[in-house]
Amino acid sequence: MFDFDREIDRSGTMSLKWDKYKGQDVLPMWVADTDFASPPAVIEALTQRVAHGIFGYSRPSPRLIELIQTRLQQRYEWAIQPEWLVFLPGVVPGLNLACKAWSQHGRGIITPKPVYYPFLQAPGFNDRPLLTVPMVEEAGRWVLDLEELERQAPSADLLLLCNPHNPGGTVFTREELLAIDAIAERHNLVICSDEIHCDLLLDKDARHIPYGALSPQAAERSAVMMAPSKTFNIAGLCCSFAVIPNARLRLKLQQAMRGISADVNLLGFVAAEAAYEGGDEWLVEQLDYLSANLGLIEQAVARWPGVTLARHQATYLAWIDVSRLGLDDPIAFFEQAGVGLSPGAQFGDGQFVRLNFGCTRALLTEALARMEKAILSRRT
Repeated sequence: MFDFDREIDRSGTMSLKWDKYKGQDVLPMWVADTDFASPPAVIEALTQRVAHGIFGYSRPSPRLIELIQTRLQQRYEWAIQPEWLVFLPGVVPGLNLACKAWSQHGRGIITPKPVYYPFLQAPGFNDRPLLTVPMVEEAGRWVLDLEELERQAPSADLLLLCNPHNPGGTVFTREELLAIDAIAERHNLVICSDEIHCDLLLDKDARHIPYGALSPQAAERSAVMMAPSKTFNIAGLCCSFAVIPNARLRLKLQQAMRGISADVNLLGFVAAEAAYEGGDEWLVEQLDYLSANLGLIEQAVARWPGVTLARHQATYLAWIDVSRLGLDDPIAFFEQAGVGLSPGAQFGDGQFVRLNFGCTRALLTEALARMEKAILSRRT
């Protein structure tokens, strides 16, 4: 029904992703937006609103709030109240506001490592010590080192969690989340859980569980950050939200926002409402398309000596281990082969690369062919 094979020329559109290699024969497979047109419902709603011609200050509609409540109830059996919602211009600003609101000077902030790089930056931006806990591979999945989390927790006020994990692609199980929560309870940690990729599950056996839905106790010490942006390719419209059941934590975040955090823009609200109202049929087909793309990557990696990919459960971002290739600079190596990837060093491990497969099958096939040629040429 929806054509994800359609190639849309993004040159000359002020695209961060495509402008990086402008004028070069390098395929951009890096920053996390996709090359798919957003759902027709979103495009139609934005077109109608633009035709109105006035773009003043705005606020979320009652319908958007209702749609979020319904979505969380239907997908996760999580009944939330409207007053728990705090709208933000993005999850990254939310991470930084969390550091400001829920940690004290001199107290650490814990993040997994590797992880989406703003996690590693946010504590320092807010003059807080960064404490990292390694992600370790167990049974083919990347999971948090709980012993190290227990060791670091007494020195911290806040844990920044990423679930589904970016870049590892893990969807944490209930048992894994409960183990994290037991540590948080023992050491009075606030949990800020970035769940922006929660709609992008590719593993049919995986089930996303919002941190706040674990238990009433977990809800009281947590904030869950979500957005339609990655799901429906509307990241540039900057609309996200935090679900914060604890009134004290919610007030602290709102106080931290004053004079610093911009309001969500009108078109962001319009797009979010339209996506949640009429975008799910599109989403189902996108997930099928992404799953097939992931299959191509898995088949390619299986052919590449010295390259591995752990079990990838969610997101359109593949975390590829190239450590056994012996590359001094993996990113430069693949750029020379004509493929632009995200550097693993940015996330905390320079011997990995992150590949964005939210693109047409033809583009992905060409990128994998170029990577394969470069990898195999090292053995001749």
